[in-house]
Amino acid sequence: MEKYEVILKDAEYIEHIRRIEELEAERIFDRHNISHFLDVARIGMLINLTEEYGIEKDMIYAAALLHDVGRDVQYIDGTPHEKASVPIAKEILSRTEYSTKEIELILKAINDHRTKEIKDEKSLSGLIYRADKMSRPCYLCNVEKDCNWTDEKKNKRLIW
Repeated sequence: MEKYEVILKDAEYIEHIRRIEELEAERIFDRHNISHFLDVARIGMLINLTEEYGIEKDMIYAAALLHDVGRDVQYIDGTPHEKASVPIAKEILSRTEYSTKEIELILKAINDHRTKEIKDEKSLSGLIYRADKMSRPCYLCNVEKDCNWTDEKKNKRLIW
């Protein structure tokens, strides 16, 4: 079994994903669900392979699966989700086989995934930032005109 698969079976993880789903039930824009997390992971893997980052698959999948896990907290109390996700992810990762150093790198990527300055880094943080932004199919969105993302930020074409 891959190390990241433990995350998918973690009761706390499942509970956060369920709450996010409930809180986003009326959301008209893309949702933060397992499909989004897996899109980020798979795009991250493509970037990793084509640009030869050399990052382990387990690291990419863990960061992708956990990068938005604190969205429910943001909806409830306004804490930025990248900040809310870090302690939740740390607790979940403590129940996995990731090393202390790996956990530090995963938590950094989660914390940094909205920090534009790291987008070009050949690091897990840069990779997750880019994959997260590339995962949104704005070119197919029927509510794109209502989105507050700038045109520069929107994905207007199929990238991968």
